[in-house]
Amino acid sequence: MALRRGGGGPGLLLLLLLGTACLIPPSAQVRRLVRCPATCSCTKESIICVGSSWVPRIVPGDISSLSLVNGTFSEIKDRMFSHLPSLQLLLLNSNSFTVIRDDAFAGLFHLEYLFIEGNKIETISRNAFRGLRDLTHLDLRGNKFECDCKAKWLYLWLKMTNSTVSDVLCIGPPEYQEKKLNDVTSFDYECTTTDFVVHQTLPYQSVSVDTFNSKNDVYVAIAQPSMENCMVLEWDHIEMNFRSYDNITGQSIVGCKAILIEDQVFVVVAQLFGGSHIYRYDESWTKFVKFQDIEVSRISKPNDIELFQIEDETFFVIADSSKAGLSTVYKWNSKGFYSYQSLHEWFRDTDAEFVDIDGKSHLILSSRSQVPIILQWNKSSKKFVPHSDIPNMEDVLAVKSFRMQNALYLSLTRFIGDSRVMRWNSKQFVEIQALPSRGAMTLQPFSFKENHYLALGSDYTFSQIYQWDKEKQLFKKFKEIYVQAPRSFTAVSTDRRDFFFASSFKGKTKIFEHIVVDLSL
Repeated sequence: MALRRGGGGPGLLLLLLLGTACLIPPSAQVRRLVRCPATCSCTKESIICVGSSWVPRIVPGDISSLSLVNGTFSEIKDRMFSHLPSLQLLLLNSNSFTVIRDDAFAGLFHLEYLFIEGNKIETISRNAFRGLRDLTHLDLRGNKFECDCKAKWLYLWLKMTNSTVSDVLCIGPPEYQEKKLNDVTSFDYECTTTDFVVHQTLPYQSVSVDTFNSKNDVYVAIAQPSMENCMVLEWDHIEMNFRSYDNITGQSIVGCKAILIEDQVFVVVAQLFGGSHIYRYDESWTKFVKFQDIEVSRISKPNDIELFQIEDETFFVIADSSKAGLSTVYKWNSKGFYSYQSLHEWFRDTDAEFVDIDGKSHLILSSRSQVPIILQWNKSSKKFVPHSDIPNMEDVLAVKSFRMQNALYLSLTRFIGDSRVMRWNSKQFVEIQALPSRGAMTLQPFSFKENHYLALGSDYTFSQIYQWDKEKQLFKKFKEIYVQAPRSFTAVSTDRRDFFFASSFKGKTKIFEHIVVDLSL
């Protein structure tokens, strides 16, 4: 009724504005309310910002192009542009940011062109470009990268992406300076290292560890003199650790050596008292039972057991460290093991090592009373005969042989003085390296794939693991591990995992796992 009288005042105007607003599309309303930031110039579909310290937040949602030039922000944070889902082009040129974080461009599902030129980039996170499914062009010109392990992911990403990418130049390391990242070829070798981490600790002392495979399972036999046991462990494929399987009891057991002949499993158990014995696994009893005795008159103080084969015949030798004992070779005759050859008297042997030298079988015997002697197998008499020795190497506790790149090496353990690494030169063993080893009882070589190590166990300090340096052709210090009074180190592999047993005469037996570490992560 009041409207008919004319006028109507402000109430009529408000109603008219509200009605008109209802007829305007929502996107048009946003465009009219949004103002172009002071440091930017804007059009209907693009924004260009110069010298900005931030990314414009209040902009139309259907902007397709954003350029940030000479910006002062320090990093590209995760989802920094996710409020601009319609972007097809993003230009980030001559800015001062040094870091591009993971998921920096998340939410830009339609981005096709990304230009990151002439910035001060130090780090691009490995998942920085994640989610850019429509990207066709990436320009990184004017940025120079450290082409070290941290750039490995970018190297791999450049190999796999379907986008066209400008050349990425390296500023370092020196050998790659001014080269293209695509031309780097050594990432696989240089960007991985290895380590030893404790996998399992066994709550008992031990002096030796031997490993064997039977029916696709992996077992370990551990000599425990203080507990008077030869403990047999089995790898548990479900729990992924080593568990107790069987226990052979005895008196002051110092060595347990497994021997596999056809489908039979034997364990030679060397004891300081009560004689040494051989046990055989009995399927019906599902345990090891005594198979035969070893003559007490020959073996008085066993110190090492070495298994070997010659012409398909199975032998083992026990090194005896007493003056009254005899280091003796035993042979399998289809019914049992019998004494085959006594090697020599009065030398107090501490270790025996079987080694093939130029296709001929040899035994190297170590003794604290003389230099290591080398015996050679005589094919006519089928016995070991004296052949030579390793001169100037007194007080050697043990000699272990190993091969690297088809070359034959020896490691010689010395308790006093330096232990040695020697190489066969087709005529004799020559020294290539001396390792400080006061208090050492073992210097054990072992390998996992292409990684070669020496484990030096000391009674006086941390045990030291050395790794072979291919370039310098020497062993270099790699890692220290703490094992009380170590007596042996044994490599064991199962389920594509590599382990390293460290026996301890005064503490707990430790199992280390050998792992590969990716330095590019």
